[in-house]
Amino acid sequence: MQTIKNHLEERSKKTISVLKEDLNTVRAGRANPALLDKVMVDYYGTPTPLKNLSNISVPDPRTLLISPFDPKSISGIEKAINIANIGINPTNDGKCVRLVIPPVTEDRRKELTKTVKKMGEDSKVAIRNLRRDANDHLKKMEKEHEITEDDLKKALDDIQKATEKTIKEIDDIVAAKDKEIMEV
Repeated sequence: MQTIKNHLEERSKKTISVLKEDLNTVRAGRANPALLDKVMVDYYGTPTPLKNLSNISVPDPRTLLISPFDPKSISGIEKAINIANIGINPTNDGKCVRLVIPPVTEDRRKELTKTVKKMGEDSKVAIRNLRRDANDHLKKMEKEHEITEDDLKKALDDIQKATEKTIKEIDDIVAAKDKEIMEV
């Protein structure tokens, strides 16, 4: 029974970390290096994460400065940012690439909050699926007389409490991102 609970907890943590990563890629109107986490640059024929090829800094709240370790990779970085379709046009001065984050309109903010809520809902569905799998496994163990009915009831209750705690955590993360997006 404990292995089932541990497995549920481990998978729940993974689901939350994936949600956080996905939310970092949502542009909230201020410069955030995490916007570029999923950008892959074709570096000498090999797809390489942008953060492995350059130093990404935030000189002011609306600008990202990308300083490549290899100046020859600037054109590849620009191309990768355009392909990534993050809605920002890169400019370069020969040594580094600048991304100026445009202010987000009110309509776009509302659109982004809907996207964030959908990401949160998808994560909750994943957590509920994990709960269902754990419950099914426990019921199967009880059916095969590996655990008692009382143990089953207690384990199901523990799993429900863990699920509710995780869903509350997801709601808190989504609410914080919504607040960040709606901030002008």
